[in-house]
Amino acid sequence: MSRLLRNRLALSTVITTLIILVVSVLLASALVYFAVNVVSTRVQQEDLAVTNAHIWVNVDGQGEAALMVSNIGGRDVVINQIEVRGVPSAWDDVFYLYGVTGANPDAGVNENLPYLTYPVTAEAVTSNGTRIFTSSLVEATSQLILPSGSIMIIYINSPQSVSINDIGTTIGFTVFTAQAMYYQETNVQAAPAAAAGGG
Repeated sequence: MSRLLRNRLALSTVITTLIILVVSVLLASALVYFAVNVVSTRVQQEDLAVTNAHIWVNVDGQGEAALMVSNIGGRDVVINQIEVRGVPSAWDDVFYLYGVTGANPDAGVNENLPYLTYPVTAEAVTSNGTRIFTSSLVEATSQLILPSGSIMIIYINSPQSVSINDIGTTIGFTVFTAQAMYYQETNVQAAPAAAAGGG
């Protein structure tokens, strides 16, 4: 009788150990799944596309830069800084215009951004006397907010690292957010003669 009781106790110890082991594995698996899910959600949602980059220099050596930033990710993004050839652009030299992707984009959102009359101002929405944008540009005062699914046209007056001697060379833009940096290169162009004089 005592031997039978001992066998039952031995069996219950093994079963208890197995139950504890299975529960521990399940809890660990759930924790790992939750951690991977949280990390992948936070990392993969931000996605910007920097396109239509241009840098022009006029006959007076004054530069003008333009680029388009599209937020193709699932979260809103704050643009903390824009660098041209590694030199940060001052916010009072940055002008921007929102355009929304979809059925009714802003008329200025097209495949090729034009050179604007130098210097770029909030009212400088014409190129060679032709109105380019349906809305006025906005002078930046600090970081730029780009909602998910939106695009932003950005113009920069007088990038400090660009001179007339750079015409024909390749220069890079870097757009910084809290999560990442986005890089795009373009060749420096001579400003169109009709618009190069400023005004």
